[in-house]
Amino acid sequence: MAKKSPSMDKWIEEAKKNPDSSQIGMYLFHNGVVRETPKAKVRQGVDDGSQVTGMEFGYDEEKVQMAVEETKKLDGIYHVRVWLNEGELQVGDDIMYVLVGGDIRPHVIDALQFLVERIKTQCVVEIEKK
Repeated sequence: MAKKSPSMDKWIEEAKKNPDSSQIGMYLFHNGVVRETPKAKVRQGVDDGSQVTGMEFGYDEEKVQMAVEETKKLDGIYHVRVWLNEGELQVGDDIMYVLVGGDIRPHVIDALQFLVERIKTQCVVEIEKK
């Protein structure tokens, strides 16, 4: 059963109350969503004519926490928050939310890219349903 998605407005509100918030000049969000186009078509151009109807999604909490801690060590990064869904998801359901706050745009973009890539390649299991 999918979890209820968090409020990004509340996440930003809470982030701006943190002691390091005066160092932050940019926040970026990532919101991953279940899409009907299969990953193989989007990433490798392989089109077998199928469409995704849902996804089984799970993650390793310890690995996610390690990825968050690594991200916090990157230059200029002062805030990191992650939420991951789990269970049987449908097309349009939220898979993940990631918020990264840092001093300047290049640092924040790089950190968001680093963290999302780490989560997607090392921390989660996604099984598309067709």
